[in-house]
Amino acid sequence: MALPPPSEILSFTNAAGRIYYHSVGYVRLAWGPGRVPLDAVQAYYEKALAVLATTGARKLVSEHGPRAPLLPAAQQWLTQSWIPRAMAQARTRHCAVVEGTDPVHRLSVETVAAVAPTEFIFKRFATLAEAEAWMTGLRL
Repeated sequence: MALPPPSEILSFTNAAGRIYYHSVGYVRLAWGPGRVPLDAVQAYYEKALAVLATTGARKLVSEHGPRAPLLPAAQQWLTQSWIPRAMAQARTRHCAVVEGTDPVHRLSVETVAAVAPTEFIFKRFATLAEAEAWMTGLRL
């Protein structure tokens, strides 16, 4: 007998995109299009951290799609503030990145991955299905 598909719950929406909690233990960031101001990016990530912490989920899927590259200030805040706090407060260590369509965006992701704490593992994927398969296969 096949199990029903895992459920996904919409947790938050703002100018940056939507955040979903997935019952198999990860949070999915579904980014919207365009450039997003720093305060909206920070609010988005803060809500993601709250969902990680309150649900016990420890992994992220960041679906970039048409998202514009993050501003340098947002990249710096992400690597110097948010990622270390996510690691400490929610024991988050894994992020599956579904590549965006903008080549400059991909360079932005490389920059974030290069300067993030080395214990925080980024893995990049072409499709959401590939990212979700990796997430569900991780045993923590």
